[in-house]
Amino acid sequence: MERKRFREIGGSIGSYTCGEYNSITDVEGVKVGHKTLHYEHDGTVARTGVTAVLPHEGNLFREKIAAASYVINGFGKTVGTIQLEELGVLESPILLTNTLSVGDVLKGAVQYMLDETPEIGDTTGTVNVVVGECNDGFLNDIRGLHVKPEDAREAILHAQSGPVEEGCIGAGTGMLCLGYKGGIGTSSREYAFGEEKYTVGALVLTNFGQKKDLKIPILTTGENKDIPDGSTMIILATDAPLNERQLKRLAKRASFGLSRTGSYAAHGSGDIVLAFSTAHRIPHQPDHDHTIPYSFIKEDGPIISTLFEMTVDSVEEAIWNSLCKAETTTGRNDRKVEAIPLDLLYGLMK
Repeated sequence: MERKRFREIGGSIGSYTCGEYNSITDVEGVKVGHKTLHYEHDGTVARTGVTAVLPHEGNLFREKIAAASYVINGFGKTVGTIQLEELGVLESPILLTNTLSVGDVLKGAVQYMLDETPEIGDTTGTVNVVVGECNDGFLNDIRGLHVKPEDAREAILHAQSGPVEEGCIGAGTGMLCLGYKGGIGTSSREYAFGEEKYTVGALVLTNFGQKKDLKIPILTTGENKDIPDGSTMIILATDAPLNERQLKRLAKRASFGLSRTGSYAAHGSGDIVLAFSTAHRIPHQPDHDHTIPYSFIKEDGPIISTLFEMTVDSVEEAIWNSLCKAETTTGRNDRKVEAIPLDLLYGLMK
């Protein structure tokens, strides 16, 4: 059966409307790019890559945006989240890759930022680049360090708005999910509050769980105890005017979407959420002497709770999209991970 998205086989999650592309790129200005490494050479097997999320189309260092992170389980090797948490702003693309390639991806992203903004490290401070990871070593020769700095740069430069490629693509090339082939998935929700319409989009890198954890019994047959705990990276984007504290509240809700699919955040599963809002641009060098005026949504009304629910639905469907779009993959040591059987899923949706 041709690999299709969750909704294309009859699936439906929640009551809110999806955006035009049912993707994180439904938040205006957000772009996603991939660089996929899928090859064999001199006895080594590469099943890995890089995925880049660009929050807006301008200069990310000169025009920062509000952001926050939330750690569901801290078995992870992300970089850049300490300053993000301290200052509450994002000033770079978000890059995703495999665990041992974080350093090379960081270097490539830093070089991209230096090329884009000559004043970094010269007439102003340095740049805080954010990189997240999951361990794809079950299928990928992770010790081979196949990802190079230029791969990160290519993922950034190839980033586009509109439909997002999912499944075995970019950072998701070698990832597993719930005992099946995982990878990249995305989804979105939108809702009008009077004259204002807000969108929440999620992009996930899924690499967690075993078949026994799935909530659909017909798909849990077969053992795969040799599969490691894995990890999950979740990126949330919204155009709702949220400050960094409100974004952390939004990020926390991603854990409910994750748990709906079967995750219990195992000991070795690094489950980390990054959330940002595109509603305001925060200048690196403000014109105002002491204050910068912004407005944010009230928290004593229905809007923020609705955004929370939209987040949970988007994350859950993004995870299912990562499973549905992924293809059966053979990797190192002749290991083979099957794609989730869409014919069985389709039968359950009818």
